[in-house]
Amino acid sequence: MKVVKNYLYNMSYQILLLIAPLITVPYVSRVLGAQGVGINDYTNAVVTFFLLIGQIGITTYGNREIAYHRDDKYKRSKIFWEIVMMQFTTITISYSVFIVFVWNFSASYHLFFLVQSLLIIAGAFDISWYFMGLEDFRKTVARNMIVKLGSIFLVFLFIKQPSDVWKYILILSASQLMGNITFWPYLIKSIQRVKISDLRPFSHLSPALLLFIPTITTQVYLVVNRIMLRFMDPTKTVAVGLFSQSDKIIKLILAIVTATGTVMLPHIANRFAHGDVIGIRKSLYNSFDFVTALSVPMMFGISAIAEKFAPWFLGDQFTMSGKIMMLEAPVIVLIAWSNVTGTQYLMPVNRVKEYTMSVTVGAVVNIICNIFLIEVYGAKGAALSTTISEFAVTAFQIYCIRTTIRRRQLFGSVWKYLLSGAVMFVVVNRVNGMMNMSVVNLIVQIMIGFIIYTVGLVITQAPILTQIMHFLKKD
Repeated sequence: MKVVKNYLYNMSYQILLLIAPLITVPYVSRVLGAQGVGINDYTNAVVTFFLLIGQIGITTYGNREIAYHRDDKYKRSKIFWEIVMMQFTTITISYSVFIVFVWNFSASYHLFFLVQSLLIIAGAFDISWYFMGLEDFRKTVARNMIVKLGSIFLVFLFIKQPSDVWKYILILSASQLMGNITFWPYLIKSIQRVKISDLRPFSHLSPALLLFIPTITTQVYLVVNRIMLRFMDPTKTVAVGLFSQSDKIIKLILAIVTATGTVMLPHIANRFAHGDVIGIRKSLYNSFDFVTALSVPMMFGISAIAEKFAPWFLGDQFTMSGKIMMLEAPVIVLIAWSNVTGTQYLMPVNRVKEYTMSVTVGAVVNIICNIFLIEVYGAKGAALSTTISEFAVTAFQIYCIRTTIRRRQLFGSVWKYLLSGAVMFVVVNRVNGMMNMSVVNLIVQIMIGFIIYTVGLVITQAPILTQIMHFLKKD
């Protein structure tokens, strides 16, 4: 039940993340325009690299190490202080390099980069990994909700015209910094003092770097599209804005599914530490079926309404974003699957080398595809490259687990979800073509899709229904 509660906590926050853009994205897109949105997303992509370099895989590593030792208060306290000391050091070095970079960059972007850099400083105070390792998601979710609601309020209060781009960036980055600082008071009863002479902070550097490689590689094909679009597409920041807004909608939908990864990593890591191999495999099969049941209708649903939804939701400047969303929609399923095979299996059982190889393959494929597709298709090419690279990651990870996981059992019921989702797509797309886009009509289309998909699952007797019934009986 603890896993279910943690998932519900995490999913509640992911739902807030989904609702928040429903409120702010249409407003920000219209006020700042494609140019302003593009400036924010481009500078954020660059700053994200420096943040990741400063964190050197600590978020995932710290989560896992605390999960391994969470029953020993002294040991976990020692690990906590060592990792925090290392984190402050690496973030300081990264921020110093960033300042040198900004000093030598185009003067027109100095202000935007400096304001964005608060995210790097926020990284020094980020100890969310500690509470995730304890499987205490209530604290992280509550804190994140307060920060998110506060930032929404400030966006509407201060963002009024295209020149307010720097204010928008300031609100987002400063709220992240303040949110991370609010974690610290919760430590008072959770950890104990450790002698400084007993601490060996850089003993964690090597294992953290092993996790840093897949982390930074993963981010390469998450943000490299924006950077390459900025330099390869003649429309520059406008193309970045078109792609970024489409990508945000896809990733926000995906966040509901991948919430399971954040919850399951410490859970499986703890089982691995106790040698529960059978329990790990059972959790993997159930999780894979669960994310498939959720991700397939989301993929088909957004594809069915994308072309009318984009200009209605984002504004007329973002009409092309509808086609971009359709090209990128398959990553909802692909990332959901790789989240299970990678984040929920390979990482917690310490098969980091294979995970690293998979995301490296994805990054290389993404860059190669971008070189050819962006030049020809612009932002649509970047979306297609993203889909191809995520397919490569998922395929490689499935190949890696072939000797320990039964692939036939893993994929045996996938056809039931795909068939139900395909029928849903045909009907919803047809209905969407006959309706003007509005809040009421959007809700109607979602309900139609939900009913058709559910009926499809019942007719095909999809195993997710058994999971739901088992959960209800336990309650």
